[in-house]
Amino acid sequence: MLANELISELILPLRTSDTGEVAINWMEELRVSHLPIVNNEAFLGLVSEKEIYDLNKLLEPLGSYRLSLARPYVLYNQHIFDVIRAISSLGLSLVPVLDENENYLGCITQSHLMKKVAEISSLDQPGGIVVLQMNVADYSLHEISRIVESNDTKILSCCTRTFEDSTKIEVTLKLNKIDITSVIQTFNRFDYLVSASFSEENDYEDLLKERFGSLMSYLNI
Repeated sequence: MLANELISELILPLRTSDTGEVAINWMEELRVSHLPIVNNEAFLGLVSEKEIYDLNKLLEPLGSYRLSLARPYVLYNQHIFDVIRAISSLGLSLVPVLDENENYLGCITQSHLMKKVAEISSLDQPGGIVVLQMNVADYSLHEISRIVESNDTKILSCCTRTFEDSTKIEVTLKLNKIDITSVIQTFNRFDYLVSASFSEENDYEDLLKERFGSLMSYLNI
């Protein structure tokens, strides 16, 4: 999935003629802490809620502010992982999307991105979740898949997480069946450590948030 497929239609850019008060009101309504400023199609930069409050000139147009105007962005043809990296590493509530001439196309919000991560990871589909922990040297997706499929079950998505100063790896599997008892029993029989499992749909949202946070941390450079 590419950046141009993730653009939110709810985010409208600010103009230099808009006041700080207008910007703050839009941020509160959209539940974001940043908004892009554009001049026609040219992307000027991002302004933050904190920056506007710090300058304390809410009734004056943004064009009169001395703004730092950081210019983080992704190009329209970059992968969703690049978008996650940009939002995570810079602590943004949204990231602008530009074309090859650096013209503004739209924005991707953190909340909209999370929904898309759920879609591509099949986390919004019914099915069980198994979390395994093992040594990195013992990790084999082929072997894990063989165990899952021996129970007439399929892996819909797989997410891995490593730990600093550790030889361990955590493997989270989203399966296509809610009843995953037989899969867990088989993992136990083959001496895999099942650190967690989820088979009820109301557990998915909490795990999704945790996995999204882990993915953003992993991609944080």
